[in-house]
Amino acid sequence: MVLSALLILWIGSNTDIDLALADAAYDAATHSFPMQHAWIAEQFNHVMLKTVLSLLGATAVLLTLWDAWRPCRSWTASRRTGMRVVAMSAVLVPSVIGLMKHASVSHCPWDLQRYGGTQPYVRLLEWMPAGIEAGHCMPAGHASSALWLISIAAFWWPQRRRTAIFVAGTMLMLGLAVGWLQQLRGAHFLTHTLWSAWVACVVVGAIYVFNTKGLARLRRVRYDSVPAATQT
Repeated sequence: MVLSALLILWIGSNTDIDLALADAAYDAATHSFPMQHAWIAEQFNHVMLKTVLSLLGATAVLLTLWDAWRPCRSWTASRRTGMRVVAMSAVLVPSVIGLMKHASVSHCPWDLQRYGGTQPYVRLLEWMPAGIEAGHCMPAGHASSALWLISIAAFWWPQRRRTAIFVAGTMLMLGLAVGWLQQLRGAHFLTHTLWSAWVACVVVGAIYVFNTKGLARLRRVRYDSVPAATQT
């Protein structure tokens, strides 16, 4: 994970791929991003798909809470772990990315002078010029509405690793596609979406470890702390 983070950082700091892709989506003749208000990008991707995914996440949370209150006897241990990972990911992945976005200084492409806006283009490790307000545009927030789906792979990990990797990869590509449509609108750069994907993978991985090893360790600590007389 560290190497992948360094790779994304290098791409953003030492290449112009962000600008090249944004330039390709921008129409200099009309001084606009033609896809900004296109139905598939604005209505379907940004509104309809996000609503569906939010409802899906809410359903996972409700099912998990119901199982915690009244355990479903038909659920195996692996299914219960999978549901908990999915439910927690549906909440925490968008939340963590949203908090990071709120704290960032990076601007969205459509806010930049290069694309008809008023703000300068500043790379991640560069200092923001004095008097310039923070842009709050990185990581890509909308992509997180789909990137939490990577957690579905928890249902097959580690018993069926190939299936889990395939599912995680498919969900990752879906999240990147959602982010790509936002890039076409001028809402984000490629690296904004890549950082969202990286954060999502880290958060989902941490949630899985917590639900498999962390909870088991907490149970052992609680059991060991109970006096022997009460255990018998």
